[in-house]
This record gives sequence, structure tokens and C-alpha cells, in this order.
Amino acid sequence: MLVREALLGKAIITAKRTTPVRQAMQLLIEHRISCLPVVADNWELVGIISDKDIFRLIYDNSGVVDNSVVGDHMSTNLIVGLPTDDIEYIATVMTNNRIRHVPIVDGRRLIGLLSVGDIVKTQIDGYVAENRYLRQYIDGKYPA
Repeated sequence: MLVREALLGKAIITAKRTTPVRQAMQLLIEHRISCLPVVADNWELVGIISDKDIFRLIYDNSGVVDNSVVGDHMSTNLIVGLPTDDIEYIATVMTNNRIRHVPIVDGRRLIGLLSVGDIVKTQIDGYVAENRYLRQYIDGKYPA
């Protein structure tokens, strides 16, 4: 399956460089996600801030995050995918780089975000479909 197929219908929750970290934390909690792609006004991907980045900030500053903005704590050395990439390729990239999310870009413009959960769901859906077809074949119900 291609990445573009896995992205269908998925909303993208994002932040800007100037988004206060407190607001980013609220978005993470509210949407039950663990990272936010950071975009410019034209949806150009400029970074990503994860729950681990925020944990580090809280730890380093004894819990004080009042004046912090996303742009000061986001990761900018990003590994990205393309809509034409294969899901298995993205899964391999995640595993080899020990990352949980891969932003998907068209040029420099963010068009989606794949998580480990998305990869697992895609693989399970494939196994379920394959299992169904094999059962139909075994039962003699598979169309000739």
C-alpha cells in the first residue's frame, strides 16, 4: 500500500513556531497524539515537536514552561516520507531510526503524518483482507 492511501481521511493537527508550549501540550492531550508537525503559514514543514521534547523542557526547567514557544524546542533535522512511498518502506525507516512519526511532504509542503499506529493498522487491515480471501478460497467461494 502507498502512503497516500493510508493518509486518506486523516486530519493533521499542527503548530506554528510561535505557538506557546502550553498550547501545544493542550493539543497533544486533547487529540490524544504524541507530536505536532510545525508548519509555516504556507504549510511548509519547518519542524516537529514531540511529547519527549516537552518532557525534556519541563525537566530542564524544573516544570516552568510559561514563556516557551514551540520554535525554541522543536526538532528540525527531520526524516520525511513521500505520498508515493510504500508503507513497508516507511515502517523500515521508523524502525531503523527509532522514530514514531514520519511527516509526509509534497515538495516542502506538509500533507500528512504517519505514526507507528497507522503503520500497524494498515498491516492489520491487509492481514484481515488476505485472511478473508484465503478462507473464501478454501471454502470454494472464491470467484474463478
